[in-house]
Amino acid sequence: MKTTTKIALILSALPLAASLGHAASAADNWENECASCHGADGKGQTKQGKKLKAKDYTDAKVQAEMKDEDMLKAIVDGVTENGKERMKAYKEILSADEAKELVAYIRKLKA
Repeated sequence: MKTTTKIALILSALPLAASLGHAASAADNWENECASCHGADGKGQTKQGKKLKAKDYTDAKVQAEMKDEDMLKAIVDGVTENGKERMKAYKEILSADEAKELVAYIRKLKA
């Protein structure tokens, strides 16, 4: 393989490698993974959120009842109720740090 071709292959792989090492922001993850059910505002008033009876994360009382470790477990492992999946697990999609950042993001939704 010619040196020029090798260099071109290496340079074309650099942006991919850089993007794999960069975690998405909590706001981006919320928009991409959570907002379809929980709503962009966290109120859970989407069609799917109403069907699943998603909590209103802007409600101070709801926030007070939630523990960070329970929210983290729900994000990582998902939520099942009576053997039915209510929320899928995100352990294969989000890093541990991204999951923790989502918990902090949810806390900021409180009105």
